[in-house]
Amino acid sequence: MSSYQVPETTDIVFVDTLNLPINIGADCWGRSRPQIVLISVYIHLKSSFLTAAGSSDNVTDSVHYGHLTKSITALVEERPNSFSNERELGSAVASAAFELAGESAAAVRVVIESPKQILLAEGIVVDTLVPRSFHPNLASGSFPPGKIMIKDLVLAVIIGVNPPEREAKQRVITNITFYESGGGGAVGARVDYPQVVKKLAQEIEQTSYLTLEKFVMEIVRSACLSSESILAVTVRAQKPSALSFAHSSGVEITRSRSAFT
Repeated sequence: MSSYQVPETTDIVFVDTLNLPINIGADCWGRSRPQIVLISVYIHLKSSFLTAAGSSDNVTDSVHYGHLTKSITALVEERPNSFSNERELGSAVASAAFELAGESAAAVRVVIESPKQILLAEGIVVDTLVPRSFHPNLASGSFPPGKIMIKDLVLAVIIGVNPPEREAKQRVITNITFYESGGGGAVGARVDYPQVVKKLAQEIEQTSYLTLEKFVMEIVRSACLSSESILAVTVRAQKPSALSFAHSSGVEITRSRSAFT
């Protein structure tokens, strides 16, 4: 008996990590100006759609990822200062992908990463899957809920049980994933995640912990209660200096908001 699940048949055409300078609001210094934004787009095609292209070896039987790249670049160039946040940009990108793929697209996944929006983190990532049924809503100013990931947030904290660990702060690398609730909303309406993370960092750095388990649970609790729009939160924390012969040791905890309300 197999210990893994055999994947379903899927066909996807994608553009991975397109780098573009875009003004999507304030950066980590509070300045509204163009910043490098990383855009990845995955067009989930109808079942077995790529069988034809796989047989004919002709790109016209597929969705041309070169044309997809040009479409995204063009919409950014046409609107250099008009995206208020990642959700609004994601909505425009998803619309362009649906328009290009036509009826062959079952869904579009858009991943927007902003490396310069949170000072102590490697970036904030907005990951959203837009089903075809939601496509008409994009033009009217709606965008589905998604996953918001805070990458490699570095916090300095007193943590550990050994005497040296009680005297000096250690770096703890923390990744936080927020799962948004609801059926979608206006692209301009969103949780202010940079502000949520700033508040979390201020709270954590004023305290001390004996274990990573307590540290992580406190972040999970605060993150879940930061907004009614948050359905659940996953927090993964690592201590790079804990073990001599390992990259790091860590703890990961996921809880729904209801666990604390």
